[in-house]
Amino acid sequence: MASRHIFVTVGSTKFDALISQFFLPELLQALKQRGFKHVRLQIGDGEIEPINKTLEGVHITCFRFLPSIADEIRRADLVLSHAGAGTCLEVLNAHKPLVAIVNKALMDDHQMELAEKLASDGHLIYCDGPEKLLQVIETADFSKLIPFPPGEPMKFSNFLDELMGFKSSR
Repeated sequence: MASRHIFVTVGSTKFDALISQFFLPELLQALKQRGFKHVRLQIGDGEIEPINKTLEGVHITCFRFLPSIADEIRRADLVLSHAGAGTCLEVLNAHKPLVAIVNKALMDDHQMELAEKLASDGHLIYCDGPEKLLQVIETADFSKLIPFPPGEPMKFSNFLDELMGFKSSR
């Protein structure tokens, strides 16, 4: 089996509870058993310091921020992400399998609502907190994910044109 890559992103917030999972031997062993030997962590502005080392046979590299994570997503065989709307849509539009991890430290449940909806539609797998990530990695069948449909920007454009009176709906 070829060595596969995981990209993990926390977006612009702190999510050390997620990042710290990648230093646990049992999670690293589960990743290795599934053929993942490289993990790239976008750690945001949390307390965890960036590292570049191999643990349990999995090479881990970290960075805080990049102007764009598009290249990281493109290179990844699997993306694990906070359940922020922008990141979820970017990953799904890149046709990458996605595990969305809900950040319960946030004040409202918007991440949970989005993750539940996209999971019920079959587009991603979500876990209700980073402490459940090991179970998801051990049991998930990523081959059953349904590709996210492409956007239809003309529908929105036509709606705006009609709303503004530039175009008739007739």
